[in-house]
Amino acid sequence: MRKFLITILFAMPMLLSAQGIAVYDAQAVFQAMSERADAEAQLKATSARLQQEYRQMQEDFDRKYADYQALAADESTPASIKERRMQEILEGDKKIQAFQRRAEAELTQLREELTSPLRSAINAAVKEVGDESGYSVVLDSSQTSYVGASTPDITSRIKAKLGLKP
Repeated sequence: MRKFLITILFAMPMLLSAQGIAVYDAQAVFQAMSERADAEAQLKATSARLQQEYRQMQEDFDRKYADYQALAADESTPASIKERRMQEILEGDKKIQAFQRRAEAELTQLREELTSPLRSAINAAVKEVGDESGYSVVLDSSQTSYVGASTPDITSRIKAKLGLKP
């Protein structure tokens, strides 16, 4: 029993150091990456293109709707023509809604494609710094509800590992 207690007393500091916790600011690391600016520029350009397409579709729809309203007010226009024009307007509305869904999906996919390599690089740097320093847990301080003042912040070391300015 005595040997067991002595073993535990000697092993306890090693166990505690192996379970070390550190934090880093993932947002600060991400913001410091030059590739982030390139990704944001590409996202902005794609978003502007999609917004222009949407505006054009909306203008065409508004024009057709105004034409339909004028046509609907004309009592000499046959009901079949009015009905066909209403169907065209409904189809136009469906096309606009489908475009909005596709545009959102395209932007989401592009954002993922552009930021995924950056997140992977950050995660690899976090793992390397954590392993080198003997931390068993490294948390993103912006995603953690409480971080004690004595918890080491390794943000600058992660930035250095990525070749970024501290």
